[in-house]
Amino acid sequence: MVNNFEKDIPKGWDLLKLGEILDVKHGKNQKDVEDNNGDYPIFGTGGQIGNARAYLLDKPSVLIGRKGTIDKPRYIEQGFWTVDTLFYTVINERNNPKFVYYKFCMIPWKKYNEATGVPSLSASTIKSIKVLLPPLNEQEKIASILSTWDKAIQLKEKLIQQKKQQKKGLMQKLLTGEKRLPGFEGEWEEVKLGDILKERKETGYTGLELLAITSTKGVIKRSELESKDNSSEDKSKYKRILPNDIGYNTMRMWQGVSGVSSYEGIVSPAYTVLKPTPRIAPNFIGYLFKHPKIINLFKRYSQGLVNDTLNLKYVNFKVIKVKIPVDLSEQKAIAQTLITIDENIRVLEENITQLKQQKKGLMQLLLTGKVRVKV
Repeated sequence: MVNNFEKDIPKGWDLLKLGEILDVKHGKNQKDVEDNNGDYPIFGTGGQIGNARAYLLDKPSVLIGRKGTIDKPRYIEQGFWTVDTLFYTVINERNNPKFVYYKFCMIPWKKYNEATGVPSLSASTIKSIKVLLPPLNEQEKIASILSTWDKAIQLKEKLIQQKKQQKKGLMQKLLTGEKRLPGFEGEWEEVKLGDILKERKETGYTGLELLAITSTKGVIKRSELESKDNSSEDKSKYKRILPNDIGYNTMRMWQGVSGVSSYEGIVSPAYTVLKPTPRIAPNFIGYLFKHPKIINLFKRYSQGLVNDTLNLKYVNFKVIKVKIPVDLSEQKAIAQTLITIDENIRVLEENITQLKQQKKGLMQLLLTGKVRVKV
């Protein structure tokens, strides 16, 4: 089977079976290696899962799932051990391993699935796949160019992790009053949530847009979710939510599924909608609801025999006590500090998306020979 982008062979390139340039070997059982304080990583389908004292291969290789996740190749540069759900490759010296990895990323692996249930590949199938390969010096140049994009993406991802850690630390200190922002010295007070947040139970607004509440993105348009829309056709009992309202999943508030709405719309009856009083800044309380100590309170006040049946209805929610700054301007300043970090993270994530799209375009051009590099 030849991929469409490999039908036209560029000058100097060869169309070869993968079996002509590499061997494919099974990973080994993790029990076969001592995994305490070793120098070599052990890789499973989800990434590194331990460290080994021995290695299967001590040179660059491409790993690919044998069962389950078969469409996410991984490049390993140093000595490693892999478990038996993975294949690892032994690439001959006439080819650049990083280039081979990028070629693996271009192969539509799901088309080669050999099972009706859990996706699977065989070594023979992998070795039978035909790919276009340039001379070694051109492979090295292409791999170097694409690696530059990978490094830029990795740098952005590292910055995002640093920003998230910074935000986590600030949330811990600012939302508890452990650290005060410059210019604020006023008192904090203990209040019941029911005194600062009233339940909104307005129904019958069937003409408004359907919204959803997620753990990571808060309140979003339902159309932005990739999952199937299982909402009822009859929206007459769906609840109205307004900008600056706080919505939460009554069955999953103990997992932090809540958010401040930026929209007017309707949400499922499975959600609880809260209207902030003038004593509370919506974004401040929105961040406070993500604090681990507060989420733990939500779990304590939820009713149900097991986690899957826990629910936090407003009657129980309203008696929970939290501490907040009396000064509304301090609440807003704390929220704005965290909003700024979130905005920085969002911009970085958009940059990564752009870099990945640019890299994808380059791969389509360079790995097929449509655009040649000077060597």
